[in-house]
Amino acid sequence: MKRYGSVLKLRPEKVAEYKQLHAAAWPDVLKMIRECHIRNYSIYLRTLDDGQPCLFSYFEYTGSDFEADMARMAADPTTQRWWECCKPCQLPLASRAPGEWWSNMEEVFHTD
Repeated sequence: MKRYGSVLKLRPEKVAEYKQLHAAAWPDVLKMIRECHIRNYSIYLRTLDDGQPCLFSYFEYTGSDFEADMARMAADPTTQRWWECCKPCQLPLASRAPGEWWSNMEEVFHTD
């Protein structure tokens, strides 16, 4: 099992919409997340001192081929439609790696 953390900005005028979307996440999207071996998936919202809303996501990957599972999820038509609803709310970091939307974070500490 590998833990993943990532960060993304949220457009201030879209905070309520984003929260509403996730309060009623589509069942087929949740099913695809599970089928792609993602567990304990959480998204946290925090408005920073400068007023910028940011999202932090955390999940645990229990599969054996992360890239293949993420490609499967990205190819799923329902997931693509879900992302099209969510993306207008989001602002990826300018410093993100090529190909990233959510910026991956380095784990610097963990304890059970």
